[in-house]
This record gives sequence, structure tokens and C-alpha cells, in this order.
Amino acid sequence: MPTLPLRRRALVRLGVRLALVCLAAAPMPLRAADSAVIAPIQQLYDALLAVMKGGHAPFAQRFDQLAPVIDAVFDLPAILQASVGPSWDALSADQHSALLTAFRRYTVATYVANFDSFDGQRFEVSPDTRALPNNDQVVTSRIISASGDSHRLDYVMRQTNGPWQVVDVLLDGTISRVAVQRSDFRHLLTQGGSAALVVSLQSKAAQLSGG
Repeated sequence: MPTLPLRRRALVRLGVRLALVCLAAAPMPLRAADSAVIAPIQQLYDALLAVMKGGHAPFAQRFDQLAPVIDAVFDLPAILQASVGPSWDALSADQHSALLTAFRRYTVATYVANFDSFDGQRFEVSPDTRALPNNDQVVTSRIISASGDSHRLDYVMRQTNGPWQVVDVLLDGTISRVAVQRSDFRHLLTQGGSAALVVSLQSKAAQLSGG
């Protein structure tokens, strides 16, 4: 997929479906960003560019290259818990662990598969952030093709007990990946419990990685 990061279907593969859920957050004023808030997004984009430029390398090698960055930039446990929703508290520690392992592999595989080649693309991160009522910060960015076409991706950042990390990704500034995943996950959890969700995530990761 030579230019998938710049195509609408690549963003769909990142878990965002344009026909679904819009985030209903009231707009807040922009402010000059603390460098610690935007630094993780720049770190992510630097890593993605490196992976894209090394797209000829085996999938497993690119996975291992990107995985530590995903772990550092994203609060995967918080994203998973929000995506599962209220039923998270009813699951056992072993079920939490199995879900997190499968979700992490699926998340990394998704980025490796969708950012798999370089053709002059660039990433721009806004120097301003937007504050949310719960003290989270939103970092705005754009993925720009060599032809000048661009797609907006915003990152909801949260600082809990350490550095700022991503807790949601918004397509076009409004469509929440977590909300879309919650809708998808709810169906699987209802039909087959956490085991069904684990199997689904494992299957999707295997498809993305070519098995």
C-alpha cells in the first residue's frame, strides 16, 4: 500500500470510521503548548517516518522498531479500558492481561501496516494546544502528501503519573477512535465475552502482519 497513510482508507484502518461517532467536546481556546505535551507526538512521527522509509524491511523488524515508541507515546491500558467501557471492572486480572497483550499487538501492527512506505510525506505538529475541561490537552497535527493533500489528526494527551501520553486519537478533530472501538468491542463482548475480543484482536493483528 504505497501511500496508505495519506488515503482515507488508511485512516479507517487505524480504527476510525467516518460514518460513526463525533466527539461532543466544547471548543476551548488555543494556548502555546508546553513542549512536554507535544514532544510525544513529534517522537511518534519521527518513528513513523523511519518505519516508512524502511518499508522494504520485514514486518517483524519494523514492528520491533516501532513497538517501544507506541508503548511510550500511548497510554494503552487507559485506551483499552475506555474502549471496553463499564464491563472492564467485571473482568479478572488475567482477562485484563490477555486483552492488553492482544490490544498492544493489534495497535502496533496497525501503525506498521498503514505507515509502510515513504513518498515525500511529512507531518506537521501545531505549536498550540487546546485544553479540555478535564485538564487533558489536544495536540493538532496534519499528515501532508507530496502533492499537498492533508489529513488532520488530533491527539488527546493526558498526564497521570509521569509524561504526557495519548489517550485518544481524533480524525478531522472530532471523530474519536476510542468511541468507535467501544462500539466495535461492545458487540464482541456481548456475543462472546473477553475471549471473543482477544481472538478478534489477534486475528486482525495477524492479517495486518501477513500472518
